[in-house]
Amino acid sequence: MPNITLPDGKNLNFSKEVTGLEIAQKISKSLSKQALIMSVNGELKDLYFSINKDSLVKIFTSKDPEGLEVIRHDAAHIMAMAVQELYPGTQVTIGPVIENGFYYDFARKEPFTEDDLKKIEKRMAEIIDKDIKTRREVWKREKAIEHFKKIGEKYKAEIIESIPQDEELSVYYHGETWHDLCRGPHLLSSGKIGKAFKLTKVAGAYWRGDSKNEMLQRIYGTSWASKKDLEDYLNRIQEAEKRDHRKLGKEMDLFHFREESPGSVFWHEKGWTLFQKLINYMKMKQEIAGYKEINTPEVLDRSMWEKSGHWEKFGANMYTSTTPDEKIFAIKPMNCPGCIEVFNQGLKSYKDLPLKMSEFGKVHRYEPSGALHGLLRVRAFTQDDAHIFCTEDQITKECLTVTDLILGIYKDLGFENVILKYSDRPETRVGDDDVWDKAEAALLEAVKATKLEYSINKGEGAFYGPKIEFVLRDAIGRDWQCGTLQVDFNLPGRLGATYVDKDGTKKVPVMLHRALFGSLERFIGILIENYAGKFPFWISPLQTVVIPISEDFEDYALEVSKKIKQAGMSSKVDLKNHNLNYKIREHSLAKVPILLICGKKEVDSNSVTIRRLDSDKQENMELNLFLKTFSALNKASSN
Repeated sequence: MPNITLPDGKNLNFSKEVTGLEIAQKISKSLSKQALIMSVNGELKDLYFSINKDSLVKIFTSKDPEGLEVIRHDAAHIMAMAVQELYPGTQVTIGPVIENGFYYDFARKEPFTEDDLKKIEKRMAEIIDKDIKTRREVWKREKAIEHFKKIGEKYKAEIIESIPQDEELSVYYHGETWHDLCRGPHLLSSGKIGKAFKLTKVAGAYWRGDSKNEMLQRIYGTSWASKKDLEDYLNRIQEAEKRDHRKLGKEMDLFHFREESPGSVFWHEKGWTLFQKLINYMKMKQEIAGYKEINTPEVLDRSMWEKSGHWEKFGANMYTSTTPDEKIFAIKPMNCPGCIEVFNQGLKSYKDLPLKMSEFGKVHRYEPSGALHGLLRVRAFTQDDAHIFCTEDQITKECLTVTDLILGIYKDLGFENVILKYSDRPETRVGDDDVWDKAEAALLEAVKATKLEYSINKGEGAFYGPKIEFVLRDAIGRDWQCGTLQVDFNLPGRLGATYVDKDGTKKVPVMLHRALFGSLERFIGILIENYAGKFPFWISPLQTVVIPISEDFEDYALEVSKKIKQAGMSSKVDLKNHNLNYKIREHSLAKVPILLICGKKEVDSNSVTIRRLDSDKQENMELNLFLKTFSALNKASSN
């Protein structure tokens, strides 16, 4: 006779074992119609799961993240079912839920086309309309392997062979015949998915993400609780495509990539100008905040990385070289060990702490070619790194100081919606648990003191300490993880860092790892997409272009451009042999914020005619007034 406790503390008593659907019906008729899945003592279950003992139960609907996730999970299964009905002989492999949707990888010789996606969508809708029932079966491993091999699903059989021996194997049926290996949970029937779904694209994907394996075809889809949510999402996707930093980077002549150096950026003049503007801005902010800038070698002996623990953790993703005398060197994937070596030079006292060292260090990490994505995922990048050496008593204060600095910088750059994510000890780590206890407690105290919204990511900390991640929300509602702050009680001791305390004894400092942008390359990609290439005037790589109407006014245009540069702004003169409208279109596409037109009227009145980006209006302004007005705009808003 199970006693069911609901999240609000209310108890429901049943005379016999009870399913989630029966519990929902007992609560209310409307909930029974909306219910999708449930959790039983914290574990997600299908609604037809029978409960035979006292349990804490929560019912989820499409309004809950858990409910939306199961809608997407079922949509993935129904997509695979539709594919195999339409294209017999196609093998299904892996089909997980992902952010905002789902995908399934298929083994099929013929490539899927856009027309195929429409056919699959139509068949999915038909299956959903039939409201076919779902059921779950538990199979023995041998039966499952033999069965999937027999029906030609070799990938599925391989998956089963890799599942731990003690793990239960469940198979879900949708309707009478179509089935797939899956942990679940799933909906009661296909009709619960609804019609707010769409298949979005086809891409290639290696089996199990390994480039040595066969290439499969991945169909992506999205599914939502309502058609309005779907439409809003598709509009965001359309807007995101317009803002794609790779497309805008080409149009704005900022950077490019080459296969000869995959994952490394070839910066063009304007892109490098933007890069340097951000670095100079950061240097100014850090100097005010008391940081001392250093620079350390890009190549260090393997022994250094072994001492630090990076070799064990990142060795497979490090670029290495063996010299003729058989020494192994590695290009640094992180700046931390080099910074500690600088700290170790000379005796340090407690009076020197906190000691803040910053470095714009170039690092290299191997990423699989399939994971590379423009500026957002590269193999060579520049970290706006800093390491703060402090005492245990200084941790919380310094974490708050860093957080204030980060939030101020983000605000200057147009990001005011920031969320914190706190991550504690991972399974694979260095250091004793009592050390981790102290680090986690100090950092969490700082997180709470910010009064900002935060979430906890269990087990996602760095291998040497807990961390905070700073997540920015951009102009179209996407979240980007950028800055990080990590408390490290381990690495300084591993590399011999000490300071002399008040009592004359040597102690190991605590080290705070801090990055504000994270990767300069990635942050620039985020900036491009946030502003759709239309940067604030103060960071725009090319702020003005002066366009003379004809050759007669070229000397005046050159003089105007010279004065703009003398006032601290960037400028160039367009003397190409094209008509005015062509030039305006060209520079507008390149997202130049201010175009200055010069003709007889402007020469006679010592003025310029201003045309702002995305505006057809023109205004005439006396040149000195223009210089004064726009010089004031040529700095971050909070400076």
